[in-house]
Amino acid sequence: MNAFTFSAAFITFFSVVGPPKVLLSFAGLAQVHPADQLRKIALISSAAAVLVGILAGVTAPWLLDLFHISTPALQLAGGLIFFLYAVGLVLGMHLGSDGPHQDAPDLVSGVRELLMPYVVSPLALTAVLIEAAARSGFSWRSTVVGAYVAVIVLDLVCVLLLTRVLLHTHHATIELLGRLLGLLLAAVGVDLVLDGLSDLGVPGLDARH
Repeated sequence: MNAFTFSAAFITFFSVVGPPKVLLSFAGLAQVHPADQLRKIALISSAAAVLVGILAGVTAPWLLDLFHISTPALQLAGGLIFFLYAVGLVLGMHLGSDGPHQDAPDLVSGVRELLMPYVVSPLALTAVLIEAAARSGFSWRSTVVGAYVAVIVLDLVCVLLLTRVLLHTHHATIELLGRLLGLLLAAVGVDLVLDGLSDLGVPGLDARH
């Protein structure tokens, strides 16, 4: 496994689904879930995220061929979905979830809460599919999958180590950070859409790398 390509892929996944983004989602869950349950949710959701990432990374070329999806189309779709999710954060809406306030929160509701931002993150899966399909050969796809799994493991470690801190984070602080993060993620979504339009050769857009 080439160290340079692994590190480059790791940095890519760290930026789209790393602890700075994931911890905020878990902080919201910590407002209604006890510590033991939060840890179980972290373990289950991380295992699901790893499984989804491995399946997407290993089968990326065949998935894109099967559904006749081009890289620009994938970038546009991923960017638009992520942009809508980010706008929801800015407006205080919880898209793709049941919302954080429940009378009897359980493991299922907690994992469901993490589907969009973590388990099947549109931006992360878009990055996995694009990176895995960028070069031929199983060795490269295994490098991409390895980097993705390493980031998910890092997320899990951070959540387990900071559970106590998350439990005592004030709800107003979480809302403030969530809206700020939503603004930044909206910009990331727009950037991904522009990348897709640039790859399609839309006039007025320079090649973006």
